[in-house]
Amino acid sequence: MTTSAAVASVRNVSKTFGARKALDGVSLEVAPGEMVALIGPSGSGKSTLLRSITGLQPIDAGGTIAVFGETVQKDGRVTGSVRKARARLGMIFQQFNLVGRLSLFSNVMLGALGRIPGWQGALGLWPGADKKKAMAALHRVGVADYAAQRANTLSGGQQQRGAIARAIVQGAQAILADEPVASLDPVSARKVMELLVELNKRDGLGVIVTLHQVDYAIRYCERVVALKAGKVVYDGPATGLDTRTLVDIYGPEFEDAFWETKQ
Repeated sequence: MTTSAAVASVRNVSKTFGARKALDGVSLEVAPGEMVALIGPSGSGKSTLLRSITGLQPIDAGGTIAVFGETVQKDGRVTGSVRKARARLGMIFQQFNLVGRLSLFSNVMLGALGRIPGWQGALGLWPGADKKKAMAALHRVGVADYAAQRANTLSGGQQQRGAIARAIVQGAQAILADEPVASLDPVSARKVMELLVELNKRDGLGVIVTLHQVDYAIRYCERVVALKAGKVVYDGPATGLDTRTLVDIYGPEFEDAFWETKQ
């Protein structure tokens, strides 16, 4: 199923925690089929923005957020449309969010819960078609050999690829990934980023991914949005992120730190 409505339409969104504004008048639109990196210093508002798009983080009054044309937040309140919107979003988290005691296969099957009665899923009575989808998804992300293994015995990279397989089984139309490679080794991180690119290019899924690794944002995403102190300070092509722009975003220490990580 495809749609012409924006994956996410964010209008004048702010979020205040005590005296601190995590988001400060953010406006952003992500079109279907775009792959967008959110970058910025720690505490700049990247994760808060991503959680706000899903309705997991209520925003302040005055802003609105729509997902695929469904208003999920307005006037400081999460709307009744948020569940419908979430069903179309595959969420990938830094800490994988798999159920450790369940097998990788069972975790991936959880992506089908939105299509069957809750009791059926609780009893593990999965439709045959969904079982085939799950194994196909595990093959696609390269971890089918670990399908029967408990999730908490797998490496971080294997678990993260399992989380991507779960989103595939869900039938997500867009992926929201919050620091999906932050706790992975470089090889596993590259594989996860390549899978996200494949879902974007081959399947046409919109992807919004928060990243600390600026080089990954430049390498894998055509569009980059940078936040600083809760405000959008850059929104444009990855090719426009020259050293001067990055120093403006991260501060004067950025240049030395960036080149150290490249060596």
